[in-house]
Amino acid sequence: MPVARRLTEFSHGGGCACKLAPGRLADVLARITPPAHPDLLVGTETGDDAAVWRLDADRALVATTDFFTPIVDDARTWGRIAAVNAVSDVYAMGGRPLFALNLVAWPSDDLPEELLAEVLAGGADAGAECGFAVVGGHSIDDPEPKYGLAVVGEVHPDRVLTNTGLRDGDALVLTKPLGVGIVSSAVKGGTAPAEVVAAAVASMTSPNAEASAAALAAGATGCTDVTGFGLLGHLKKMVAASGVDAVVEVDSVPVVDGARTLLESGVVPGGTRRNREWTVDVVDVGERSEHDRLLLADAQTSGGLLFGAEPAAAADAVAALREKGLTAAVVGRVSAGTGRIALI
Repeated sequence: MPVARRLTEFSHGGGCACKLAPGRLADVLARITPPAHPDLLVGTETGDDAAVWRLDADRALVATTDFFTPIVDDARTWGRIAAVNAVSDVYAMGGRPLFALNLVAWPSDDLPEELLAEVLAGGADAGAECGFAVVGGHSIDDPEPKYGLAVVGEVHPDRVLTNTGLRDGDALVLTKPLGVGIVSSAVKGGTAPAEVVAAAVASMTSPNAEASAAALAAGATGCTDVTGFGLLGHLKKMVAASGVDAVVEVDSVPVVDGARTLLESGVVPGGTRRNREWTVDVVDVGERSEHDRLLLADAQTSGGLLFGAEPAAAADAVAALREKGLTAAVVGRVSAGTGRIALI
């Protein structure tokens, strides 16, 4: 009979913080020749959120996958977070999700199948809310539980959002608060206050559909979702791919209530530290603190969208999202440059 244990006790690193270190991943991918095909509109060259494959003049498929270890102890909530996180890549490309397949690794000798059913139900719930069907999938027996989805969506070939294209003068918009990686680490350690966990879960279970629509309406020049590499890591990829610099206004960045207090008490996920190290070569901290840098490098799970747009359009997008009850803010600006990030 499986022994009752908290789900997060099985995780060596929770959520997207268990990703390979970005530097190591880049080294691996540098050894692989990227595929080339006239209908492959978005491949691996810039580390974008999903692949985009043109079917005809008016339709393209968006394909992505994402899975991770338990980030919370409630099985259904974990499933929901994982599904919302996976489909976020489709939204970041400006697409609409169609269907998804489950990806499951499960310690069948240690956790009951009823708990797995709850995980899958959470994923299906999120799919229904976002308008896509979760159909079958694949499972393996594994000492460490993992769950996620492979998601297929569609987008018009001329309206794909990518992580390239930021322009001098753009404002930068972030549509969710940072800090869920810090909170998740505290959950695993049993030190997270209930109200802080609730705030983080509310953010992680909120789909990016409205944010994607706002980015498209604003004429976004570049877009990505902020997940395992943190705001700084994903912005590093964006400014490098776009050939620009960026300034982040730290005090304007939304943060999950209670996350900074946990950070200042010493809760720093390993993935967050790896992100800090990977971005140290391009980030000018100025007079900002080390805690500020770590917060901006925090490894997010199911984070918000980060996009650039003309300043007035960016302000309108933020206002529209806030009217819908979402946390969004203009957090910086783009200037001509060579891929550097300044914190002010």
